[in-house]
Order: sequence, then C-alpha cells, then structure tokens
Amino acid sequence: MRIGIQFLAAMLALGSAAAQTREIPLKVLRDKIAGGWAGQMIGVSFGAPTEFRSRGKIIEGDLPKWTPERIKNALGQDDLYVDMTFAKVLDDKGLDATADDFGAMFRDAQYALWHANLSGRRNLKRGVPATLSGTPRYNAHADDIDFQIEADFIGLMAPGLYRAANDIALRAGRVMNYGDGIYGGMFVSAMYAAAFFESDPRRIVETGLAAIPRQSPYGRLVADLLAWHKQYPDDWKKVWQLIEDKWNKNDPCPAGALQPYNIDAKLNGAYIALGLLYGKGDFGKTIEISTRAGQDSDCNPASSGGILGVVLGYERIPEEWKGGIPAIANEKFRYTDFSFNTIVESTEKRAIGLVKRNGGRVEGDKLLVRLQTPKPPKLQTWKFGTVAERIGADDARWTFSGPWRTEKTQRIASAKGAELTVTFEGTGAIVVGPYLAEGGKADVYLDGKLDRTVDVCSDEKGDKRGDSVWHAFGLKPGKHTVRLAVRGEPYGDRKGTGVAIESLVVFR
Repeated sequence: MRIGIQFLAAMLALGSAAAQTREIPLKVLRDKIAGGWAGQMIGVSFGAPTEFRSRGKIIEGDLPKWTPERIKNALGQDDLYVDMTFAKVLDDKGLDATADDFGAMFRDAQYALWHANLSGRRNLKRGVPATLSGTPRYNAHADDIDFQIEADFIGLMAPGLYRAANDIALRAGRVMNYGDGIYGGMFVSAMYAAAFFESDPRRIVETGLAAIPRQSPYGRLVADLLAWHKQYPDDWKKVWQLIEDKWNKNDPCPAGALQPYNIDAKLNGAYIALGLLYGKGDFGKTIEISTRAGQDSDCNPASSGGILGVVLGYERIPEEWKGGIPAIANEKFRYTDFSFNTIVESTEKRAIGLVKRNGGRVEGDKLLVRLQTPKPPKLQTWKFGTVAERIGADDARWTFSGPWRTEKTQRIASAKGAELTVTFEGTGAIVVGPYLAEGGKADVYLDGKLDRTVDVCSDEKGDKRGDSVWHAFGLKPGKHTVRLAVRGEPYGDRKGTGVAIESLVVFR
C-alpha cells in the first residue's frame, strides 16, 4: 500500500506540473542532447564485450578496462545507427511521419537485423502493412527488446513532452513490436524526456512508469522494481535476484524460450532502471550496474548512460568516459548520414520544433516548454500463455517423410514431397528454425487446414538461427497438429529451396 500511495503522490505532483512552463537555455538544451547521445555511445561501447555472454546471472569480477579509444565501437552499433535512421524519417517527412513512413525506411534499410527488427522487415518486404508488421500474428518477437533500444531519439527530442513522445513511439514502434515491446520504447523515451528537468533517478524511473500502462506486464515489473528498491536501497544484487526469480521465466522469443538467453524488453528494461536507481547519479556506476546485470549488456547501459547523460549534460560527463569522442565527432555512424555533431544538431532542431508544436516557444536564447503530464496509452497485450516445453527435432513426436537430412540439431529438406508432422497439446506453438540466405517455401497446415505459406529466406547474406518458421497463438486448449510441406520453390529471385527446423516451442 505504501508504494501505491507514494506513486500516486508523485503522479499528482507531475499533474500539477503540467500547467507549468519551464524554461531551458538553448545552450543547456544542446548540451543535454549531446550528453544523451554521448551517454549512449559510451554505454554501448563499455558493455559490448560482454553482450549476451552472461545469461541469467550477474557478471562478477573485473570488466574489460575502459579506454577512450573504445568509443569508436559505437560507430558500428545497431542501437545507434537504427536509432538514427528512424530519426532521419522525422527529418525527411516531418513530425507527422506515419507508421508507413517509418516502415518504408525500415523495409529498404541495408543493415543486418535480428529478432523483432528482422521479422518486422521481412514482413514489410512480403507486403504486410507497417501497422501490422510488429503484431504477434506476423511477428513472434513482438515483446523483444528491439524498439526499446532504438527509441532514445524520441526522448531526446521531447523535453518534458511525454504525450508527444508516446505519439511518436506508437507510430515508429509498431513497425517491429507490439504491447510490451512498444511500451519498452515509451518507458525509455519518457525517462529521457524527464531527464531534461529532473535529476533524481527514482523520479525519472517513476515518470517512465507513468507513461505506460501500469497493468501491463512491463508496468508491473517496473512497479515491482521500485518497491524492491525502496525495500533494499543499497543492495542492487538482491533486487536483481528478485527480478530474476519472478520475471525471467516466460520468454516467448523463439531463441530464448526455456533457455537462459532472454532478449525480452521488460527484463532488459528493468536492468536499465536498475543501473539508474543504484548508480545514484554516478555515470560509471550507472553503466556498470546495467552491464553487470547481464543479458543484453551493451544496449542496457547504452540507455541508462544516455538518460544520465541528459541529466548531466555533455560538459559534466567525466572526461575519463567522454575523452575519446572529440576525435570521432565528425565520423559518420555506419549506414547513416549522421556524425555525433550532426545528430546533436538534428535532434536540437526537432526538439525545438516539437516544443513549439506543443505550446512552447523560443524567447531570445531560451526555450520555454509547456510541460505535459505522462499519460499511458490504451492497454495493448497479447496472451501467448506459458512457455511449456521445447520439442527438439530428434524427438519421436516428429514424423518426417520424404528426403529430409540431419545436420547437428536440424532437419533439412529442399525437395517437394518432403513433409513433417508434429502433434502438441497447448494453446500455441512456434516451429523454430533458421532463416537461410537461400531459404525456400513451405505450406503449413494447422489441424488439417492450410494456415499459410511461409518462406525461410533471411533476406541477408548469412543464415539466422533460432527464429520462427511458423507460429500461432491463442488456439483453443487441446491437441493440435502441424504439418509442414516443403514446396521445393525458391523465394523471389533466390535459387535455394531449403527449409530447416530445429524444435517446436509449445505454449499452454
């Protein structure tokens, strides 16, 4: 009850602030924006050597020593260059850019992608509208971290403008995510937006929570984290374990289901907030805790470092961390037209434009911001049930007919006439297999009826293991049969016709 009363009081305080106009000198605005981008660059470069090397456990012992030269790693990091290409859509199309505008950029982007991003782009290339390409019907990764690691650009252009930030997040995030996957981007962007006017990390995290539906799984996890932080204010490892025990149990990602690997948005979002809460405003400590929490240990300190970078501003980030930035400040990030200097300039222009659109103005050398009260969007969730089991390709419940061959943990076929059948009891399933650089087509039947024709072409040069060949959720409880028939046909102008499977993930 105590946390509920305190949270309500905090939100009432935010509500009273909504009628306020806050001023921020343009020089300070630019410094904070620069601090946000710099914080991301430092955080992602700091955590890069440990990315997904610690799954379901805290990273103990020494971390790789930081040197200023390591910042160059940021120029090739996807959570910066994808972030920036989304920002460019707003530069090119204006602040009213639609989901279709974001989708068009994403569909044609040449960079490598993974998980929800990869699935979203594949969907777009196959004619799925941008408003549906992140939904569970088409994207088994709907709850994954992807939009969360790319939403920083929104908060950096929305000082105190939580509702405006959510509006942009909904348009951009639905391209690859849904439900909690979108709320992750809203949570992060709201914390950035708060950091322009708030320095208390707890208040910043509370504001992030106020911007998303509290009854969503993501919202409930953040509320738990805030309650545990109040109970154990000096023991982040204790709180990490509480998060692990309650929330690292039911990841639907094809690669992560019933595995230590977890790329779920809310779990990794908790690690962002964990760093902020227990870092207590210290830059090095903040990104270290977000890194030591494990899993996506470069993206999480990128966001916590970026948010704290806004609080501090570029000038107050310790020299030991930012010292390598001037040497690369004019080098372009991979796949973008932006350097550090030009993305700061671009973000500042968009921030001023968004403030003006939402009742603010420029007076001399100051920006006057009409503060907004955080307002969560309508609750949007998908019920996939509980991850119950993973049936490997060598399990006797699979039946294979025709020319299938075995390679390690996979069964592979290329010719028409090759079929497989598996029966499961549950409310959903994912046929897990790799996307192949030269993958072909197959027809998938559910309970005797053609559900859809799929292809496993990765659209990229290499293969992508552990993804969704086919999936369905929300089935009636009971026994269901999946039959996959290889068509022996290539996708598009490709030549390969192969289809491979690794396992079946079952939901109940």
